Amino acid sequence: MPLTDTTLRNLKSDGTPAKLADSEGLYLYLSPSGGKLWRMDYRYGGKRKTLSFGAYPAVSLKDARRKRDKAKELLANDIDPGAQKKAARAEAVVAAREKALTFAVVAEEWFATKRDSYAAANIKKKRWLISLLNERIGEKPISTLTPGDILSAIRPVEAAGHLVTAHGLAQTAGQICRFARTCGYTVFNPADGLREVLKPVQTQHYAALTDPAAVGHLLRCIDEYQGSAVVGYALKILPYLALRSAELRGGRWSEIDLDKALWIVPAARRQNARDGGGMKMRVAHSVPLSTQAVRLFRELHLLTGTGELCFPGRHSATQCISDMALLNGIRRMGFSKEEMTVHGFRAMFSTILNEKKLEWGFDADIIEAQLAHKEQNAVRDAYNHASYLEKRRELLQRWANYLDELRAKV
Repeated sequence: MPLTDTTLRNLKSDGTPAKLADSEGLYLYLSPSGGKLWRMDYRYGGKRKTLSFGAYPAVSLKDARRKRDKAKELLANDIDPGAQKKAARAEAVVAAREKALTFAVVAEEWFATKRDSYAAANIKKKRWLISLLNERIGEKPISTLTPGDILSAIRPVEAAGHLVTAHGLAQTAGQICRFARTCGYTVFNPADGLREVLKPVQTQHYAALTDPAAVGHLLRCIDEYQGSAVVGYALKILPYLALRSAELRGGRWSEIDLDKALWIVPAARRQNARDGGGMKMRVAHSVPLSTQAVRLFRELHLLTGTGELCFPGRHSATQCISDMALLNGIRRMGFSKEEMTVHGFRAMFSTILNEKKLEWGFDADIIEAQLAHKEQNAVRDAYNHASYLEKRRELLQRWANYLDELRAKV
C-alpha cells in the first residue's frame, strides 16, 4: 500500500534497517542510525542499480514521487538516471568552480607567482593596474570574459587621455588571461590583441645633453654644485657609470670593492631605502669602476662610510636620497626639464658611445651590456655580462677619460 504523509509523520525508527515500499519502485529506507532515505531500485544494461533521491522530510513524499517519475521517463528513453545524476553533479561542481574563479581571484593568483620578479616600484604599479581592472571586471568569472568586457574596462582610461595606462591595463589583462588559459581556467585568452585596437602611445624620450660642449658645461656645473654633499657626489658619480637612478641611489658599501674597482649591484635589495631596490631587470649587474669613480667613492666613504648606504638621505640613515633630490639638483644648477633629466645621463652615455663605437673600437653589445638592457635569451645574457666585463672596464675608463676631456674644454 502506498505511503501517506500521515504515515511518514508518525513513523519511528527502532534502529533496525527496513524498507517501506511506496509505489512503482519508490521506497523509504530506514537506516540503523535513524535516517529516512528515499530510494528507487531499477535495472539498466542488465545490471541492478539504486538511485537516491534524498532524505525525508527535506524531500517530501510528493517530491520523491516526482523524482521517481522523472527517473522512469529517462529509463523509457534508454537513459541511465544514475549516470545522468552523476554527470549533472560533476557539471555543477565545474560550474561552481568557474563561478568562483573570478578575474580578481585569478589576478591575485597570477600576481603571487610573479611579484618576486618585480622591483618595488613595479609591484606597486601592477597592484594599481589590477585594481583598475577589478573595478570593472573583477567579479566576473574569467571563463566568461570576452574581449569586449576587458575593452570596456580600458576604454574610459583611454578616453581620458591616459594612453600609457591604457596600454598597461591591456598588457596586465593579457598576462593574467594567458596565465588563466595555461592553468585551464579558460579555453582562450580574451585579452589577446587588445593593445592593437588602442590608440598608440607616442614615445617620449628623456631629455638629455649629448652635444660635447653642453656635456662639458654640465660636468663643470656639477663640480661646482652647492647643495647637499651626498647629492653632489651622486651627481658626480652618475655620469661615469650609466646606472639607473634607483640602482645608484640605493647602493650599499657592502656591494662595492674599491680595491678591485668593482660594484656588483644586486638583483634586489631590502625595501628599506625608498625605491633603491636593485636592478630593474632583477638580474645582478657587475659594474667596473673607472679610476675617477673609485676616487669619488673613496671621498664619499669619508662622509657616509660608517653607515650601510652610500647615499643616505638627509633625515634618515636607513633611507637613500630620492630621485627627486637628484632632479632638484639638476634644476638647481639651471638645467630645465627640456634640457636634462636624471635618466638623461644614461641617454647621454648611450647616444655618444654609439656614435663613437667605431672610432673607439667597441661593439654595440658592450654598450648594451653596460646599460644592463635585458637580452631575450637568458643564457646569452648571462654569458655576455660575464664575458664582456673586461671590455666594459676598458669602455668605462675610456668614457671617464673622455668626460674629463670635455670638462676641461671651457
